[in-house]
Parts: sequence; C-alpha cells; structure tokens
Amino acid sequence: MKKSELFFSVLLLPIDFLMVVAAGMSAYYIRFSELSTDIRPVIFSLPAIEYFQILLVIALVWLVIFSFAGLYNLRELGALKTELKRVVLGCSLGLVAVVILIFFYRELFSSRFIVLIGWLLSIIYVAVGRLIITSIRRFFYNYGVGVHKVVIVGAGQTADRIVKDFATRRWLGFNVVKRFEDFSLETAKEFEEFIKTKEVDEVIQADPNLAKSDRLRLFDFADEHHLVFKYAADLLETKVLRVEVDELAGVPVVEVKKTPLDGWGRVAKRIVDIIGSLILIIITSPIMIITAILIKLDSRGPVLFKELDDGSPLYRVGQYGKKFRYYKFRSMLNRMNSMRYNELADKNIRGDGPIVKIKDDPRITRVGRVIRRLSIDELPELFLVLRGSMSLVGPRPHLPEEVAKYESRHKKVMTIKPGITGLAQVSGRSDLSFEDEVRLDIYYIENWSLVFDLIILFKTPLAVFKSRQAE
Repeated sequence: MKKSELFFSVLLLPIDFLMVVAAGMSAYYIRFSELSTDIRPVIFSLPAIEYFQILLVIALVWLVIFSFAGLYNLRELGALKTELKRVVLGCSLGLVAVVILIFFYRELFSSRFIVLIGWLLSIIYVAVGRLIITSIRRFFYNYGVGVHKVVIVGAGQTADRIVKDFATRRWLGFNVVKRFEDFSLETAKEFEEFIKTKEVDEVIQADPNLAKSDRLRLFDFADEHHLVFKYAADLLETKVLRVEVDELAGVPVVEVKKTPLDGWGRVAKRIVDIIGSLILIIITSPIMIITAILIKLDSRGPVLFKELDDGSPLYRVGQYGKKFRYYKFRSMLNRMNSMRYNELADKNIRGDGPIVKIKDDPRITRVGRVIRRLSIDELPELFLVLRGSMSLVGPRPHLPEEVAKYESRHKKVMTIKPGITGLAQVSGRSDLSFEDEVRLDIYYIENWSLVFDLIILFKTPLAVFKSRQAE
C-alpha cells in the first residue's frame, strides 16, 4: 500500500470526527434558532458547553462504530452510491447507540429533534467530507501523484478492457507501465530487467487462457519481487490464504494479500513502534551510556559499529529489499569484520544458508562478549525503529552480501520491516537453521497481529538469557 493511500485513509478519521461534531452542533443551533423556537418553544435546559462535551464523546464512539461498518477499509474509495450506503449504515448504527444511551441516561438529551436532525446532518456532512477527500485524491491521480504502476499480463479482451479503462479513467489511480501477452521464462527475464530501471507496484494477470505454468510462475515472481498480485476472478487455481475482491473495468479482480499488516495493521504497528521505541530509549539510556563508556575503555575504536573495514557505511537490507544505514554497539576489535569471510570462514556454524555465525569468535572484545550475550549491542537499533527503518518485531535484517545469496522463497521475509526481535529470535535465535528461521519469519508475516507482537516482546527477555551456540 502506497504512503499516499495511507495518508488519505488516516485523514478520514479526523475529518469524520469533525463532521460528526459539526453536524451535532448544527443540530443544536438549529433547535435554538428563532425559526425553531417560534414554531416550538424550548422547554428544557441544555447549555452549549455541556452539550459540546457530550458530543465529543459521542463522536469518538461513532468513529469506532464507523470502523465496524467498513468505513475505514484501506482501499480506493468506492463509487458515490456505495460510499453513501456505508455512511448511512455507520450513522444509523451511531443513532442506535445514542438512543440506547438516552434510554439509560435520560438527562443527557431532552430533545428528540436534536437527535434526529443531528443524524440526518451527520449523513450529509460525513458524505461531503468523504467526497472532498476522494476529489482531492483523484485530482492528484490525474497528475500521476500516488498512482499504482501496473504491469498487465494477458492477451485477451479482458486485458484489453482493463488497459483501456486505466488509460481513459486516470482518476482510478492506475498507470499501466508494461504489458506482456504471456509469462514464459523469457518473459520473466524481461520483466526482471524491466523492474531494475522502472518502478512497478503491482501485476494483474488478466488472461483466462494463460497457461497454468505461466500463472504459477507469475505468482511466484510477484511474491519474490514484493509486487501486489491481482488476477481476474476464478482464473487462479492455486490456494491462497487471504484475498480481497474488487472490480476493475467491470471485471472482478482478486488481490492476494501477503500479510494482515497491509492496511490499518501497518498504521497500528508504526504507532506501537514509535511509542515503544521512545519508552525503551528512555528506560535503557543509562545502560547505553555505561556501555559506550566501557567500550571506549576496553578497546580502541568507535563506540558504534557503523562502518566496514574499508571505511564505507554499513548497510542492512530492509523492507522490499531496500538498503538502510545500520549501526549497533561495537563488540569486536576495530576493522576486523571481513575476517568472517576469510580467516574465520571455517568456523561458521551456519553452513546451511547464507548467514555467517562464528563460534568462539576471537574478534570479540571482553565487553563485547558481555553485551552480545545480553543483546545490549542491539539497543541502538531502537533509534532505527524510531526513524522508521526497522520495527520492534520482525525478521532480523541481514547484510546485502547475505541477501544476494537468498533463494526466491527466502525473499518473502523482506515483505515487512526487519525487527529488533522476532518469532525466530524467541524460538531458538542462532541455534536455528536458516531454513527454520525463514519458516518462522514467514509464519509471523502471514499471521501478524498486535497481540502476536506483544507476545514476542514479552518472550524476548527470556530468550536473551537462554544459552545458545554463537554469542
């Protein structure tokens, strides 16, 4: 999901809140206007400030009700008729909540007029607010801002229709950057060369006559290169766990969802990362200060390990295979990182995969051995979480030279941001084989939830004190 989509979807929350409050206040002032009081005098007392305070609470409750009514599904806002149905449903459920509230607390409102007019105005105001957001979003789409770069695979009429529809209806937010009639091995190579120079967000398989081998190859290709995969309904015979059905150019199109994190989960996880990393930075700051002093006293070199032996910046590979600057506390003698691939290569205990773990590593300093044993060397990663390069929970980030040796199925671990801790770390850490680590990370990606994250975070301290082969 693109950042622009997340921005507009999150923006709906404060807009809906303001619209509900505005509708409630409008209903209040209509009831107390001269026109209304001339028709029916006010025989109750309801101060504006008291009413406003109650209204704020009700508006927050309505946002929760809106979410259950499907008003915050993170996808392109539907047609006006469909969106209006959702708004009417959400506001009507909100009205029911208010009626129930009044039943138990009759003193809150003495005017049925305010309640009914507030309900009608909320439908109008919320619908208008969403229409404005949709119009702004589609305005930017017309100028290519935030559009999805799409590759179409198919030679039939369905593919023709989708390509034509995207070209004539630019406000839909899709731009076809390439089209393949099939997906043979040669086409796959051409596609791979294409994405090296051009940005691609998703691939749509739209040919009902595409060979099964080509369909499976295309699905695996999209998975390996972290592309959103969509297909015309009933064309894919492969079993998938999560799908989302939409309509493009009148054709039912199914999107294969890689992880529950794609949507509001991503927003919630980022909020937890920011709050959690800030709290942990404050709590562990004395430990980090003491560690920095001990490292300087113990051996020559910088406090942080952030450069390779030749002085070039240290990178790790993050979400979607993108590199980011990485650092942690230095636990080895300075400028000896490359020995892991040369003099110490025969001591690697992780010969089953591309990851290198050295047992009884002679490069480790006295302080380094302690901070590695307690994972204190990784505390500076909290700043990377705060910056957004990493997450508190996720697959561990690996070096570019290690990722270069990944097989296709291993690359799925880069679907989400890497984490300080993860399911693999609390299930065996370096004692696991590389394949077991990947299997656990993929399971985490496909079954993510905030509760799952909390469980892993609570298990992490226990895993730190558990003995393992390589420190």
